[in-house]
Amino acid sequence: MLWKPTFNMCSYLNYQLLSPLSEGLFHHAIAESGTAAMDLLVENYSLLKVRVYYPCCYSGGYAFIKSLIIAEYIGNGADRVKNRDGFSEVTADILFNIPVIKTANAHREAGAPVYLYEYQHSLKMVQKRRPSFVGSDHTDEIFTVLGFFFGVFWGWSEELSRTMMSYWGNFARTGSPNGHNLVHWPKYEADEKYLAIDLKTQVTAQHLKKERFVFLTQTVPEKLKQHDKNAERSEL
Repeated sequence: MLWKPTFNMCSYLNYQLLSPLSEGLFHHAIAESGTAAMDLLVENYSLLKVRVYYPCCYSGGYAFIKSLIIAEYIGNGADRVKNRDGFSEVTADILFNIPVIKTANAHREAGAPVYLYEYQHSLKMVQKRRPSFVGSDHTDEIFTVLGFFFGVFWGWSEELSRTMMSYWGNFARTGSPNGHNLVHWPKYEADEKYLAIDLKTQVTAQHLKKERFVFLTQTVPEKLKQHDKNAERSEL
């Protein structure tokens, strides 16, 4: 399975992949993070119930979670740029990146071959319409996968588009994105290797968002559990 950390082109694919009636029907699946975020609908994902924008409106456990997240991503709030970047990052992590990694881990542990990637190139056409601090955004790679810019912006995107189409085509045909004249794309295994894809380079990287993943999936739940225990004791 190809997984990207940042909404899925075909939302109906979510339900088809999840349905027990689909057993044996899907051999290769290409999905963005919207598919991975399906766990938000089937589990008690308390982080989503935190509204960092409205600190006055939450109390108890949710307020405690919010304070942990603010301390981790933003700090004391004195730096406006850090506030902006921190809020953008935590939103992407909670809605997209962490669910993607959780889903990739689950498929890997089930024995399925997984190929994880991070698309890093921001197209010039869309970059002009975005704030300067926004880099590669959601669904940007779809333009290059589908070859939208052939004959429009020759040179700067054609090579990347051909590379992306080769990876996707190989995966659809064989279950592996790798092929002739392509940078090797490692399986996402215990070493957590993935492919970082940019305009001129594709490089192997490891442990995507590891520190944030540990913080949101382990540190926050553990501290929340201890917080709840302390609150119960204080009520006795």
